[in-house]
Amino acid sequence: MIREVEGDILLSKAQVIAHGIAPQEHFDIGLALALRERWPSMVRDYRHAVHARVVQPGEMWAWGGVDDQGNSVRIVNLITQNMVGQGPAAKPGKATLENVSHALKALADFVQQEGIRSLALPRLATGVGGLDWADIKPLIEKRFADLPVTVVVYETYRKGVQANEALA
Repeated sequence: MIREVEGDILLSKAQVIAHGIAPQEHFDIGLALALRERWPSMVRDYRHAVHARVVQPGEMWAWGGVDDQGNSVRIVNLITQNMVGQGPAAKPGKATLENVSHALKALADFVQQEGIRSLALPRLATGVGGLDWADIKPLIEKRFADLPVTVVVYETYRKGVQANEALA
């Protein structure tokens, strides 16, 4: 089931929050920045992980941690964007539908393997990623329609507002 809501994805009660990034993400804009500010250890762990094994567009990287109230947090970083340039001067580029499709497939496999029952997503790859929601939404529906998971899509961001996710 896919449910569209308004609110702050950082306040989601879903088991997993997923979002799109670039392989050498700087976590300095949009949702990535908000996640870095809330869970800085995720960014440190991501940087260590990509030094050990380069992640490619279309893949995903999952992280687990604890929030400031001692609750478990799981964040999946979907590699939806390419990089522009090389080395330290490289910058995140735009997302591609192919990368998003492959990353969503990896996420759907992860959801099945881990027995995830609820997942929160922003309007994936439509902000910094630069894609059109009308092209992304069908990809999400295709990957998750037949899985026993509630996908909560944060259609509109409302800082500090708890969305009515209607999760059991």
